[in-house]
Amino acid sequence: MNNEKEGLLMDRKKKTPLRLCLGCRVHKDKKDLIRVVRTPEGEVELDATGRKAGRGAYICSDVTCLKRAVKGKVLEKSLKNSIPQEVVARLVEKMKDVP
Repeated sequence: MNNEKEGLLMDRKKKTPLRLCLGCRVHKDKKDLIRVVRTPEGEVELDATGRKAGRGAYICSDVTCLKRAVKGKVLEKSLKNSIPQEVVARLVEKMKDVP
């Protein structure tokens, strides 16, 4: 019986976490999305590593998803912070650099 348990444990695959894109509202793997974070200082920026401290929201690497999330104010609601237009423009420029 002990060998059966070991076999079952070895066959298990690790689940990849799913996150919801705020622009297109599709669940995708966390590694396929870009995290937008509101830092404890109140700044809004892209988090390429996914490990920055603060409140985060996920969007696809497509600029249209970012624009759709900003236009519908979904990103503001998720981050619980207003986002100025110059920050949105900076995020769009940074997203073009992210692969």
